[in-house]
Amino acid sequence: MLLIPTVTPIPLVTDANGVVKISKTRITLDTVVTAFLEGATAEEIREQYPSLHLWDIYLVIGYYLQHQAEVDAYLLERQRLATKVQQEAEKRFNPIGVRDRLLARRNPQG
Repeated sequence: MLLIPTVTPIPLVTDANGVVKISKTRITLDTVVTAFLEGATAEEIREQYPSLHLWDIYLVIGYYLQHQAEVDAYLLERQRLATKVQQEAEKRFNPIGVRDRLLARRNPQG
């Protein structure tokens, strides 16, 4: 049998909001790369996210290792945007005293 190497596409898609996800899933590139950087193996990532195929995880990790600077820049920008959204939410909805306010609503007699 003759083995003919072929090119396998990287299973990444960018949604309308610019978020990179694993094809045909809702799992983000951020999720897989972060798990990998925290020391998880592809098999452990697969256990945690059963909607992912093991071969897709390996392809995504390989893509990250080949394009580390670009992916790290993307992840940094995603983190910056998340921080901005959190700060805006905290300005609108002060998190200080939330527990007390919720408990007061639950028990109006105090």
